[in-house]
Amino acid sequence: MKQLVQDFASGDIKLVEVPAPSVRPGMVLVRNAASVVSAGTERSTVAMGQASLLGKARMRPDLARQVLKKLRTEGVGATVRKVRAQLESWKALGYSSAGTIIEVGEGVEGLAVGDRVACAGQDYASHAELVVVPQNLVVKLPDEVAFEHGAFATLGAIALHGVRQARAQLGEQVAVIGLGLIGQLTVQILRAAGCRVFGFDPRSEAMARAGVARPSADSMDAVIITASTTSNEPLVTAGEWCRDRGRVVLVGVTGMEVPRDLYYRKELEFCVSRSYGPGRYDPLYEEYGLDYPIGYVRWTERRNMEAFVELVAAGRVDVGSLITHKFALEDAPRAYEVIAGKSDQPVVGVVIRYGEAPVVRTKRVSQLSPGPAVLGMIGAGNYGQGVLLPLLKAQPGVALATVCTATGVKAEKVREKFGFAASTTDWRSVVEDPQINTVVVATRHDMHARIVAAALRAGKTVFCEKPLCLSEEELEEILEAGSERLMVGFNRRFAPFSAKVRAVSGPRVMWYRVNAGPLPVGHWASDPTQGGRVLGEACHFVDYLQFAAQARPVHVFAQGFGADNVQIAMRFADGSVGVVDYFGVGDKELPKEYFEVSGGGRTVQVEDFRDKGQGEMIRRFVEAAKSGGPMPVGFDELVTSTRATLAVVRSLQTGQAVML
Repeated sequence: MKQLVQDFASGDIKLVEVPAPSVRPGMVLVRNAASVVSAGTERSTVAMGQASLLGKARMRPDLARQVLKKLRTEGVGATVRKVRAQLESWKALGYSSAGTIIEVGEGVEGLAVGDRVACAGQDYASHAELVVVPQNLVVKLPDEVAFEHGAFATLGAIALHGVRQARAQLGEQVAVIGLGLIGQLTVQILRAAGCRVFGFDPRSEAMARAGVARPSADSMDAVIITASTTSNEPLVTAGEWCRDRGRVVLVGVTGMEVPRDLYYRKELEFCVSRSYGPGRYDPLYEEYGLDYPIGYVRWTERRNMEAFVELVAAGRVDVGSLITHKFALEDAPRAYEVIAGKSDQPVVGVVIRYGEAPVVRTKRVSQLSPGPAVLGMIGAGNYGQGVLLPLLKAQPGVALATVCTATGVKAEKVREKFGFAASTTDWRSVVEDPQINTVVVATRHDMHARIVAAALRAGKTVFCEKPLCLSEEELEEILEAGSERLMVGFNRRFAPFSAKVRAVSGPRVMWYRVNAGPLPVGHWASDPTQGGRVLGEACHFVDYLQFAAQARPVHVFAQGFGADNVQIAMRFADGSVGVVDYFGVGDKELPKEYFEVSGGGRTVQVEDFRDKGQGEMIRRFVEAAKSGGPMPVGFDELVTSTRATLAVVRSLQTGQAVML
């Protein structure tokens, strides 16, 4: 299928051929008929992609600070790899579209094949022939609403949520500052709500299109700002226009220095409107379909989209009058020249139109040159692209067959970047490919077990980035696969200092301190469905105690607080004991990792592994895959380590020690 992307390295906008996305639980596959280019948001996104490295840092100082922190904690090499992986990527464009459902994922309710729908969401409702969208970001379109008009539903919901935040009531006087697309929609919604509407935009054409006059001072019940500017002037103007105890709502992007004296004197309310309503930025709502009870949250982002569509169907909002440009998908890159101001014509609504597209989930571009290890890569996030794939590609005798990711954009970009013969969004096609004998699993954690088990059943040699699984039931499924050609990415075992750790005689006393730091709000690894940080990362250090003790764990006790802070005490069959202190509340300047082992009159201390052993781990895995010889870590050790980590979770839940 065809999809519009921005190459983040060059800044170029281009139309690329990528595999169609696969339907996942809770989602629907939609054949797009139309999508809308957001002149404000997408222009800013494209401008950042086209900026230099210094320009990107100035536009996103928060990301620049993250890079500096990574330099301090993980060194130049790891930082360069991560930054390069981000820069050498394609960004999907678009977040508001409409089309027809052609496939429904497991667990979806209220939607069916053939439904005409409007879709929302960055990385979901993209400018692409086919899109996969979570059910809470999809609403049905009445027959009387054309696809080109329904494609405005996301943008309409943004405007509608701003109106709701302003608490605009029948008969009130409300002004809108900034009369681009969102501003024009806001004006129409306010009129539909029975308000007297005023406004301002420096472009006379925009004022005429909205049919508004500039208000006088001290006259407005509320002012909604939909402008995009670095200036603080809109906040000042809004305060001047408001009457005593009026309301100011920021929907757009402006300077945020609220003029205290002005707002204090009038006792004004100031509110920032968050996109298109409650549920936005909440993965449990957007990705996993958990709705908010209507009695507590009346207007979620989905219900805002439905309300806007009803306004369009009733003729109370006329989006057709706002469409100034239409492009076929093949000409869509020109749309970005238009929104960048390279056209003499006024720009408001820019629509992209689509034709029919076949559902093809695998794209093969070259014939494979077989080698001893024919590799299929399932999952290619930051770690996959920044660490695993460069190491795998550097190994002799490895043929890169197929890369699989959730989205066709990423799959095709990774294929191009690393030289795979094919890209796909269907992991089963990788497992079932008879040419592929080696599979690397680097997806999100909740998919590890099912893919590993399927690959082992298919007779593949498998590398699974940790964790191996998230439950005893998943572990049993892997054990029932009947193959032990498995390795898990416990790389610390292969670090250079680990040989000295193993030289300490037992019984041993061990301590592993991990200053993990807090996860960013909304990070996928903090999602309970992904197992949390104990299963997702602390498993590394539980495994390392087993490695250092050279004995089987027999007793586990854990206690902690929050999701990021846990103390794990372990006893081993030879009498060795060890503790893992894993926490997110430490000083950020403290080194991330410290390990100490004492035994037989000797002590070895390791502070902050700079070489974490990834290179040696991958080298030995590939050698085993090519030769068919023993795996670098025994299968029984991997199973025991996994069971010990699952016991940590049980101990935290029960407050009791767990015997293994």
